[in-house]
Amino acid sequence: MNRIAMQKITPCLWFDTQAEEAAKFYVSVFPHSRIKQVTHYGDTGPGRKGSVMTVAFELDGQAFLGLNGGPQFKFSYAVSMMVNCETQAELDAMWDKLSAGGATERCGWLRDKYGLSWQIVPAILPQLMQDAAASERVMKEVVKMEKLDIAVMQKAAA
Repeated sequence: MNRIAMQKITPCLWFDTQAEEAAKFYVSVFPHSRIKQVTHYGDTGPGRKGSVMTVAFELDGQAFLGLNGGPQFKFSYAVSMMVNCETQAELDAMWDKLSAGGATERCGWLRDKYGLSWQIVPAILPQLMQDAAASERVMKEVVKMEKLDIAVMQKAAA
């Protein structure tokens, strides 16, 4: 019997009514991404019959589900999506795209136009913080920044 491999854990993102719009936006930002399925509410609700209920989508191979569940719940900083970037150019592009219409914060954090929190970080960050002294120097620079600067962080770690 052939079984289709399924991701064990899939983040479910609760939106008021913007799940499909948000999924289309995220798919446009990340390479190798796609919308897989859109489902609609029937007679049972709680959404209006025919309106989008869920959107299954992948961002660079990672499965997500967007749910139009209504206005009861909002995103918070307690949960964020972390994007590991290989180069400063990639980090800059992700930062610019995801922060458009949203808000930037310190230390590489931003909120997108839907209120979802993202951390846009260099993939080499764990290497830069391998020992306590380097970690302290890097963090002294990071807390001064909004968008992270890989060269400044590398210099601080050296």
